[in-house]
Amino acid sequence: MDWTKLLSSERIRRSTPTDRRNAFESDYGRIIYSPALRRMHDKTQVFPLTTDDNIHSRLTHSNEVMSLGYTFGIKLSESEKFQRITGKTESELFRIIPILLQNICLVHDIGNSPFGHFGETIICNYFKELFEKEKEYFSALTPHQKSDFVHYDGNAQGLRVLTKLQILNDPFGLNLTYATLASSIKYPNFKKINKLKKKEKETIGEIFNDNFIENNKHGIFYSELEYFDLIVNETGLKLGDRELRHPLCYLMEAADTIAYLCMDMEDGFNKGIYSLDHIAKKFRQHKEIEVCKEVYDILTDKFQDETYKIVSARIKLIAYFVKISFDNFINNLDRIENGTYNEELIEDDNNNVYEIVKSFSTEIFKSREINNLESTGYSVIVGLLEFYIDFIFLKKDDSFANRTTALISKSIIDAAIEENLIKTCERKIENIITDLQSRQKIFQEKDNIDNKLNKNINKALAIQNYFSKLSPIYLELFEKQKKQKLTAEEYKRLSKVRFKIIKNINPCFNDLDLYYKLRVVVDFISGMTDQYALKHYQKISGQRIN
Repeated sequence: MDWTKLLSSERIRRSTPTDRRNAFESDYGRIIYSPALRRMHDKTQVFPLTTDDNIHSRLTHSNEVMSLGYTFGIKLSESEKFQRITGKTESELFRIIPILLQNICLVHDIGNSPFGHFGETIICNYFKELFEKEKEYFSALTPHQKSDFVHYDGNAQGLRVLTKLQILNDPFGLNLTYATLASSIKYPNFKKINKLKKKEKETIGEIFNDNFIENNKHGIFYSELEYFDLIVNETGLKLGDRELRHPLCYLMEAADTIAYLCMDMEDGFNKGIYSLDHIAKKFRQHKEIEVCKEVYDILTDKFQDETYKIVSARIKLIAYFVKISFDNFINNLDRIENGTYNEELIEDDNNNVYEIVKSFSTEIFKSREINNLESTGYSVIVGLLEFYIDFIFLKKDDSFANRTTALISKSIIDAAIEENLIKTCERKIENIITDLQSRQKIFQEKDNIDNKLNKNINKALAIQNYFSKLSPIYLELFEKQKKQKLTAEEYKRLSKVRFKIIKNINPCFNDLDLYYKLRVVVDFISGMTDQYALKHYQKISGQRIN
């Protein structure tokens, strides 16, 4: 791998700095001010719909992950080996690596659905059943398009949020740097996931050997495939027929795991799911491991209160995991770059301390409180999906669809239209002309003339002709901005042409194809906070009025 490419400060839509910040510092500002980040304050980390301010939300968790990412960034900038590999000095790296790791750690969960990872499972299972039940209706979807829903994943949704859904007036979202986008992609995979490949091999009596870490999940939606190709090519992540993880993504993943394992242990104690004595007993069973003995000694110190003990234990464990992860990263960087290191940094530990701490998370997810709240989450998400899918796609009366789409956030619909502007407009014009001409044919067969109908046909043909002149100009400038920054005059012309297209054609939700209509529904629901999802479900199901 080439670290000059891996740290690319270019953007999909080319631009130039407007102040003293570098491109990665600019990324940080774009992320901090984004609505998607703000919504994470009311998205589940572990405990859904909790009113306890001491318990973690997705946002507080992401802040802690960002803190760990910054720690890794400092250590990496100070590493002489990394300085040699990148060809940059310590001071140069200090302006790049810490802020870059902060960025990707802050957005690592930005695509997560309401009610945590259980929400993702609900979405996947719903679409598996839907596509099986309504095979004929959804037969136009390609295998990749169907996978986006039956293997729905918050990581793939996160890339969509960053590159598309934070819309202003173009389909580039926050327009973050290639380095930030590339290193935020945990699973650069749009093909079959390892689980399915392994199952296929086993059915024919073969062993599955290509268990590459980047293929553990479905990480790239069909809708982001073009941008993904640009990201991979710009940052040099292609190796044969594989798209590799960006090396810095390993550190982001480690920061995520360290934060949620250690804080899950603390949250479980704070919620009364288990006692300090229970935690101490688990570490006592592994006192031959130095860090476990140290944690045990902290937890059994008779001269300190419980708050001090649990916080001190967490600090000790975080320090241990940070060292293990960073050492594994530096020592295996060559293997990471050539795609032969297929482990998470924190798990590559002969002492398996990771497994000890993980056991507390397992206990939490088995608790009655979690299961009760997740049952509520299941009812909410399935209820939302059933309402929108049934009314938009399966009801034969268009009035149902029109009323339902009016409830969807306009920015979500606009984003889907914007990323398919020309195709969507072409589809609308063709459908209008086809419909009018078919009605005209009926009149002609009866030797009748409908002057109003003929007038509408001529108007539609005139719009089609007008659009055919505008669209090439739009496409030329639109594609050009991916290669070089447009001049002020070019940008003004692009904006003017775009405005004319939208004003004259007026594309709307109904003009999208089947895939993007489904995409809009899932974008809308997955972007909801827990409380908004609950209230919206109660409203559409008649359980509340306001």
